[in-house]
Amino acid sequence: MRSPIPGLGRVMVFLAAALASASLTIPEGWGEEGVQYGQVGTEVTLSCAGAHSSSPVQWRRAGAAVLPEGSAIQQGALVLPRTSLATAGTYSCHSEDGGLLHAVSLRLGYLPGVPFVSCRASDYENFSCSWTSSVETFLPTRYITTYRKKSLTGEERRRNKNGHVGPCLQDPSHPGTCTVHGSEFWSSYRLNITEVNPLGSSFRLLDVTMQAIIKPDPPEGLVVEPIPLAPRRLHVSWKYPSSWPKEPHFQLRFRLQYRPVIHRSWSVVETVNLSEVITDAFAGLEHVVQVSAKDFLDAGNWSEWSAEARATPVRDPATTASEETTTDASLESLAEEPSQAPNPEPINRSDPLEKMAILVSLGIFAFFVLAAVLVITILIWLRVRKHGKDETKPHNFLVAATHLKALPTEAQIL
Repeated sequence: MRSPIPGLGRVMVFLAAALASASLTIPEGWGEEGVQYGQVGTEVTLSCAGAHSSSPVQWRRAGAAVLPEGSAIQQGALVLPRTSLATAGTYSCHSEDGGLLHAVSLRLGYLPGVPFVSCRASDYENFSCSWTSSVETFLPTRYITTYRKKSLTGEERRRNKNGHVGPCLQDPSHPGTCTVHGSEFWSSYRLNITEVNPLGSSFRLLDVTMQAIIKPDPPEGLVVEPIPLAPRRLHVSWKYPSSWPKEPHFQLRFRLQYRPVIHRSWSVVETVNLSEVITDAFAGLEHVVQVSAKDFLDAGNWSEWSAEARATPVRDPATTASEETTTDASLESLAEEPSQAPNPEPINRSDPLEKMAILVSLGIFAFFVLAAVLVITILIWLRVRKHGKDETKPHNFLVAATHLKALPTEAQIL
């Protein structure tokens, strides 16, 4: 038989959200004296406190010569039909002799919409949620943030009859976020983010699982260094993010990306170590390196990439010596004074390598020509020989027939 407690808990969460929202929709709860709130597009009535019901009053709007179009005074109160954002302002009522009786600041806006909510766990002990409003209300807004653990053990049910409902703590220095501390990695939670303003409230329920929302912070302390006498190698090292507690059962794996600064495409390698040796770097070119992290068991998502680190592999000594020799020869040739007398000898622009290539090509061509002539000669010889054999065969046959005819018959012998 299934227990009705999960269904009851779900109902309790909805009721709690509704009650909390209802308790905060009262304008007086916002603590702003002399302010009245109204919804854009609806009719708003401003009362004149201190006025007698039988005494006529006058209404004025600060900064305007006339009242909004369509407004009317009914029993001392000012009625504003079909309000808009432009209708907001400070209104005052006066007695017949012009004395001030009451002033009120009218603020107009919209009901809150269902907020957009997303959650992320930067470690396996805590998770945080952030939200943004789906509607610009133009009114002061508050948020009620609570959570409930979805699956409870028998002991937890006995200790927490309300279903282990607790606050998702908001940090005033980081508005729009809240944090649940002491969460369990293998548990699921239901978040209730309720947006409230003086006109009403709206909430969103979000089910989160720690394994699905885990996303570590980027690794820290990234260092890239060239390796002496290794022109194509770079040594890269980094540290765990400080927000990730180092425990043997919750390790991280890492993804390393690198490229020369003059290239656009990245090379990527994965490792479980805190260091790696790049073996295919380009000697003498500056490289940019970044690293990211993910749960060792592939839960959740990769972290953002770390800040860039740069280094240049050492240059190949042989290449460096060759380049230095070439540079010295160039400098010496530039240092020589050019002769002013014309050189009567023709300039020889031929390249020795080019001559060698031509000779090799001619030799290969001659070889193939000789081979072709030899093959053709052999084929002709074979054909002539075969033809000679064919002409010899009939002559031998006639000789054999003549001998047989010359032999005596049996009658002649008898």
